[in-house]
Amino acid sequence: MGADYAYDEEGYLWPFFVFTLTFIVTLPLTYLLVSRSRDPAAALKRVQSDYRHEHADLVDTLRKQEKRKDRKLWLLAFVVAGWAIMGYMLYLINTTEAPTQKIWNPYDILSIPESASIKVIKSTYKKLSLRFHPDKIRPDASRNETLEDLNARYVEISKAYQALTDEEVRNNYIQYGNPDGKQGYSINIALPKAMVSDGNGKYIVLIYSALFGVLLPYLVGSWWYGTLRRSKEGSLMESANRLFRAYQDDIDEGGVITALSEGKEYEDLFKGDKADSQLSRIESKIMAEGELSPFAGGLSIKDKEKLQDLESGPQRKALALLWAYLGRVELDDPSLNKAKLEVAPIAHALNKSFTAISLAYMNTAPLLASYYTSQLLIQALPAKSSPLLQLPYFTPKIVKAVEGDSRIHTSVQSFMDRPDPKRRSLVVGKNLLTEQQYKEAVKVAKQLPYLRVAKAYFKVTGERCIIPSSLVTLVVKGRFVPPGSEKLPEVNEPDLEDIDPAEDDLDAILGRKTKKQIGKDENGKPIMSADSEPILPPLASAPYFARDHSPRWHVFLTDSKQGRVAVPPFTFAQFDRPVFQEDGKTPTFAMQTLKAQFQAPPQAGHYTFVMHVVCDSYVGFDTKMEVTLIVDEASKAAEMADDDQISEPDEDSLAGIMNAAKGGSAPSPSGAANAGKKSRKEQDESDDESGTEEEEDDTSATNTDTEAED
Repeated sequence: MGADYAYDEEGYLWPFFVFTLTFIVTLPLTYLLVSRSRDPAAALKRVQSDYRHEHADLVDTLRKQEKRKDRKLWLLAFVVAGWAIMGYMLYLINTTEAPTQKIWNPYDILSIPESASIKVIKSTYKKLSLRFHPDKIRPDASRNETLEDLNARYVEISKAYQALTDEEVRNNYIQYGNPDGKQGYSINIALPKAMVSDGNGKYIVLIYSALFGVLLPYLVGSWWYGTLRRSKEGSLMESANRLFRAYQDDIDEGGVITALSEGKEYEDLFKGDKADSQLSRIESKIMAEGELSPFAGGLSIKDKEKLQDLESGPQRKALALLWAYLGRVELDDPSLNKAKLEVAPIAHALNKSFTAISLAYMNTAPLLASYYTSQLLIQALPAKSSPLLQLPYFTPKIVKAVEGDSRIHTSVQSFMDRPDPKRRSLVVGKNLLTEQQYKEAVKVAKQLPYLRVAKAYFKVTGERCIIPSSLVTLVVKGRFVPPGSEKLPEVNEPDLEDIDPAEDDLDAILGRKTKKQIGKDENGKPIMSADSEPILPPLASAPYFARDHSPRWHVFLTDSKQGRVAVPPFTFAQFDRPVFQEDGKTPTFAMQTLKAQFQAPPQAGHYTFVMHVVCDSYVGFDTKMEVTLIVDEASKAAEMADDDQISEPDEDSLAGIMNAAKGGSAPSPSGAANAGKKSRKEQDESDDESGTEEEEDDTSATNTDTEAED
């Protein structure tokens, strides 16, 4: 007695199987398609501007093409087909009548009630047996009866009679529900019988072999090869290897741009004859005489020699187009202008790999060069060019009118800090800007997010001093002050403090929650607000860059004497306070907090670092300042801990009563602590900033000067 395997002849089970299988495959593909179709930049605010340069439409087209590229057509086809199949399967499930298993009942077979007596059972059986006996009955063709059906009917009548009269057969019926005793079980396979019958079984085997023997290994292999083919930053591994070989300790922005042209990605962009097509025309354009630089493309003599030393091919054309893009050189050919705009995003992606390579060496100059190159690529500016070219309608001629013969470039902040009549007298006039163009440039400048650092200090959470090898937090306080901001409010001193979270708030200590203090409880513990959503700054104002880019700020410490990076960069792309108000133009001047944690040096002493705050999207919006980390001996921390345990007598103690009897008052614990802090400040006020609370005055003075200079 074994299992009876049967295929789905009624067509009821297999729609469930197909629906389930299709659902498992289609649902994640749908999520992938939706996530790729969703434009993250659509939810971000933009710098409001009506400025449109002559190739603005082409830039918009390239941005849309890049977004569509993520929406794979084959993925869309799979998703549509999957939902169509699931819809058809649901239709079959609703319209196909489910087969019912009829329970074997001898009374129903004999057409008698369950209360019938033996006499009635015997008489009924005798009548039915005479009627359906194989020797006496003949099939009725009008009812589609067959001899087999009639014989089966007679056998059922006999079994029903025996189940009601024979003791053994009756026991089988009562125990197993069948007069023949225990039956085998049936397993229905959720596949149509037509698929495995009539010689179709070999095709099923072939399909399974193709799916699991060919397609699945191919997909897994393609995925695995794809992960090995690209670096963590997204560039091809071969391109990363070429950048590694091009790395130099003294490389500058021009050298980085030359190195970025070695990417293998350009070989796909310039296939076949495209690599050499019109190369001489591009080079003649970028090497023409420039207004503010020797060449129109903004490249130096050294960069020109590197370009000419290259053999003709994808790298040389990519490098020539990069200089044409950075110099905003008009190539007078639609295909070349398009290629010029296409190479910049590729170079920006490759620059991420170069930044990672620079971090591996931990040298300051190459790291800064890679960050500055990112600024140049996003703003379409040559190396060492004026930051004023970031403003709409500003050309080399306008810049020359502002800077004159000065060798030091004027920053956007410096230009906007001048009185409005002075600015107008420099840039508005014949052969210069019109009044409308000037207003547009000023409007954009007042929306650029310049992070002005107000204070930077070191601290250890929950401790009053920093000891060797402790986990130090670099706290950077700053406000976004767009160039030309008016009515800038004074810095609120409490905003410069960084209050430690409660001791039992592990999530806040580990940085898993973004909270701010809204008050203190009766015990003096800080009351924190609920979790707040991170705030993203507006998308970078980059009219020539064929991608939407969200600005990022990199904070790191360097050793100026050795030219080395002491603390690797911490990148910030979102903040805890709004940058602009709801109108997207009015700055909030809210104090932002940036934190970076690292391990303190293993030896006590004074360590002076140079702190860099670099924005990857705007030229001249960086901050560079000295900060001093004071690491005390571990014994000093122990002494402070012992001092904290010694409390003054309160009014309920005997010493407090004696003190009150003498006419005095028992000092409160908070008063004693404040007195202790005051004495420590007096002892250490001549020291540099250490990041501890007791040396806060010294740090505040230093950083107030920094903000005033900016």
